[in-house]
Amino acid sequence: MKHKLLNFTVLIEQDEDGVYIAKVPDISGCYTQGKTVEQAMERIKEAIQVCLEADREEEILPLKFIGVQQLEVKV
Repeated sequence: MKHKLLNFTVLIEQDEDGVYIAKVPDISGCYTQGKTVEQAMERIKEAIQVCLEADREEEILPLKFIGVQQLEVKV
């Protein structure tokens, strides 16, 4: 079986307790956490593989990453 390599964008945020949250915007519901960025990245790789296996019927292709910006909104 031939394997192909896919590149996914991973967003990493830190919550108020210092835990790192890793999310993959291209895959709905694909996220995990870790005590360090490295641990979160290891875990998100596993999560991506699980999500892709679960959605085998539906091909998931990553979008082209353009950039990240922060926006301040007054509420």
